[in-house]
Amino acid sequence: MRRHASRSFAAAGTAVLIVLALALPAPAQISKLTNLDLCNGKDRSSPDPQIRGCTALIKSDKNPQVLAVAFNNRGNALAAAGEYELAIRDYSESIKLNPSYAKPLNNRGVAYQKKGDFDLAMKDFEAAINVEPNYPSAIANRGEVFLKQGDYPRALKDFDAALKLAPDLGVVWNERCWVRAVTGELQGALTDCNEAIRLEPNLAAGFDSRGLTHMKLGHWDLAIADYNAALRLDHDLPSALYGRGLARLKTGSQAAGRADIAAAKRGDQKIAEQFARYGLQ
Repeated sequence: MRRHASRSFAAAGTAVLIVLALALPAPAQISKLTNLDLCNGKDRSSPDPQIRGCTALIKSDKNPQVLAVAFNNRGNALAAAGEYELAIRDYSESIKLNPSYAKPLNNRGVAYQKKGDFDLAMKDFEAAINVEPNYPSAIANRGEVFLKQGDYPRALKDFDAALKLAPDLGVVWNERCWVRAVTGELQGALTDCNEAIRLEPNLAAGFDSRGLTHMKLGHWDLAIADYNAALRLDHDLPSALYGRGLARLKTGSQAAGRADIAAAKRGDQKIAEQFARYGLQ
C-alpha cells in the first residue's frame, strides 16, 4: 500500500564542492571548474553528467575532503540511476575518506533501504545521527525504517523530531499523517496531510494519505475527491485505486467501485489484506 513511501526524504541533496583551481593553467582551470559544476549537479538533465564530472574530479584530485564529497555526489547520481550497489561502493569510499561526514552515511542507508536491507540501513542512519545529532533527513529516514517494521510509536517520535528541525519536509508531514491515520489519531492526521499537500501539491502521496484518513472518518465523498487527485498525479497507484473503490461501494457506485478494486489488485495482489489491517474492507 505504501508504494509512494520509498521516494520519501531518502537521498540528501548533493553536497557542494569548492575546489580552488586558480594555480592551474587556464585550460586546466576551465576543465576542472566545468567538472566541479557537473559534480555539484549543475546539469540536471540526467544522472550521467554528474557521474562524469565527479569521476573526472576523483581521478584528478588528491585532497581527501574534496574526494569525500565527490564520491558522495557520484553516489547520489548513481542512486538516482538505480545503481544502488555502485552507489553503496561510492558512499563507503566517502565514509572511509572522512568518517565524520554524515551525508554519505545517511545516503548509504537510503541505498540499503531501497534494496530492502533495513538492518544495514538502520545502522547507517544511527551512525549519521551519532555524527550529526540534528540531521533531520537521517532522523526521518530512521523513522521510515521503524514504520516499515511496524513500530509506530518510534516512527512517530522520529517524525516529530525531524519536523521540529525541518518543518518544510513535506514528505515527513505525509508519513506522520499516514501513521496517525493508521493508529486512529484522525484529526491530527488531517492536519498533517493538509500541510503535506500545501508543501508538495504535485505529489500523489499526500492526497492518498488524506484519502485514507477520510475513509477512516467515514467521509466517503471527501475520500473519493482525494483519491481522484492522487490518481491524476499517479494514474495507477494501487492504494488510491483500492481506496476509491471502497469509497465508491460505500456511496452505492457498485460497478465503478468493483472496477477500481480489480485494477488495484492487478497492481498489488496484497492490497485488500493491507487495507483490512487498517480496518477498511
